[in-house]
Amino acid sequence: MATNILMPALSPTMTEGTLARWLKKEGDQVKAGDVLAEIETDKATMEVEAVDEGVLGKILVADGTAGVKVNDPIAVLVEPGESAEAAPKPAPAPKAEAPAPAPKAEAPAAAPAAAPKTEQVALNPQPLPPAEKPAANGHAPNERVFASPLARRMALQAGLDLGQVKGSGPQGRVVKADVESALAKGPAPAAAPAAAPAPAAAPAPAPKPAAPAPTVTAPHTPVPNSTIRKVIARRLSESKQTIPHFYVTMDFHIDALLKLRADLNAKSPKDGPASFKLSVNDLVIKAVAATLRRFPNVNAMWTEDAILQFQDVDISVAVSTPTGLITPIIRKADQKGLSTISNEMKDLAVRARTGKLKPEEFQGGGFSISNMGMYGVREFSAIINPPQAGILAVAAGEPRPVVKDGQLGIATLMTCTLSVDHRVIDGALAAEFLQALKGVVEEPLSLML
Repeated sequence: MATNILMPALSPTMTEGTLARWLKKEGDQVKAGDVLAEIETDKATMEVEAVDEGVLGKILVADGTAGVKVNDPIAVLVEPGESAEAAPKPAPAPKAEAPAPAPKAEAPAAAPAAAPKTEQVALNPQPLPPAEKPAANGHAPNERVFASPLARRMALQAGLDLGQVKGSGPQGRVVKADVESALAKGPAPAAAPAAAPAPAAAPAPAPKPAAPAPTVTAPHTPVPNSTIRKVIARRLSESKQTIPHFYVTMDFHIDALLKLRADLNAKSPKDGPASFKLSVNDLVIKAVAATLRRFPNVNAMWTEDAILQFQDVDISVAVSTPTGLITPIIRKADQKGLSTISNEMKDLAVRARTGKLKPEEFQGGGFSISNMGMYGVREFSAIINPPQAGILAVAAGEPRPVVKDGQLGIATLMTCTLSVDHRVIDGALAAEFLQALKGVVEEPLSLML
């Protein structure tokens, strides 16, 4: 029996992806476990395996196609000798033929268009005028909008009309991500509730749609947003808008840390699996992990019902890639030695830049580190990576004048700024955590214990 192969959801935040390339072609025999294609998700490029056996009868989505919705058909799998035409047809057609549902409103009664309007009022307390065109999501004005209970509740709380939201779930169902996306774009023009003043009030919202599309007269080159860039924009906007950020900054003396690093690197074997080359970032990861073990209330996240304290210390480390920022994770970092952390971080960073990370290597984490010291940045503040409650911004270590015991001297200082979710971490707790971390960094031999 011919069956459709659907676009899979390869991460919790994925609603659409790019079909980078097919590794099988039409007519190829497919076995369960065979790699069919490479798909660019909101985090990385991943391989997709077949779950059934058969023949790849027809490819519906070509190489390089972007914006393919989750659960949309991308190919047809058939039995040997079977035609691909026997498979169910893709269902996104109603989106392109939005006016088609209109006859449904006229069919129930022989009366003119007034009868459907009365039925529409019963379904929607704010009916659209009879001449209103179908909504942006492809539904006719009087057609019921299918949405998940969570999406309906979020829309109700935000005063959002679900009829104006384009659904990305199965059969066009509106899900949480659709509501979040609609809220991030700003309020859409609302339909006028009253019939009489409608002709005068309708033109009022007209200027709003023009605002997001400024006219650019200067010479420019448009660079299309990648999937990962869109997700970064959405998540960071959401973080800044919904999480009450609080910042604490301290200067760390790192001369002892630099000496320990040099001494340990000098003892590293030249070759072999036991060799290593520690960076300052490796020692910072270990120091943060050790401090988080002492402060479980910082290694936490916010929910409406409870603050969740993580049992493992999993550190997300920001890595810059050609397509945007990604945060691979050092799992149970407090239980690993410096050489293990160093080698693991190097491997994760290489595979992050080539889009070869596995989902479990970048999904999750309880606390983040963003280090821009290699660029000579003196100080910066990082945006919290939701749903985590904290991120440490690490700047460059540089010689600066300091006063110690009443005497002016020179020391290597590194400025670190802790950004925290104030719903989870109060100011005093943030200061205590950063003070404890400062003590570990300035007395790094404690990391050997």
